[in-house]
Amino acid sequence: MPLFNVRVYGILIDPEKGLLVSDEFIRGNYITKLPGGGLEIGEGTRDGLAREFMEEAGIEVHVGDHFYTTDFFQISAFNNKDQIISIYYLVDTVDSSVIQTKEKAFDFLPEQVADKNGIAEHLRWMPLNEISEDAMTLPIDKVAIKMWLEKFAK
Repeated sequence: MPLFNVRVYGILIDPEKGLLVSDEFIRGNYITKLPGGGLEIGEGTRDGLAREFMEEAGIEVHVGDHFYTTDFFQISAFNNKDQIISIYYLVDTVDSSVIQTKEKAFDFLPEQVADKNGIAEHLRWMPLNEISEDAMTLPIDKVAIKMWLEKFAK
């Protein structure tokens, strides 16, 4: 039976460092996406996004304005039975310097990517001049970043 898979993502910009992105190795695929993930039963979207940032980045964030919600049909990249609905918010934090990041995309140890069914991830700051929809892997992230560029990168 097809299901809706609700995802929440945050757009965190540091004026000096850039856009916070997550580089991930999932089931043999290399993916660059915005930080966030699946909403859990009983969670509101803002609480779920705050939890995701605590889990992934170890920081508390202020979940600001709603930015975008998927407005087209998108099947899951990992399960061809689920329809993805992604909700994006602008987020900020008091101190982004505490986030552990890597300098290079997909800077994984060989043992982290040896298992094609495994998962590895790290965060990275994407410089403001490198932000583009093509820098994102997932189709809905591409739309959100294109919209962000149209609104804020003028």
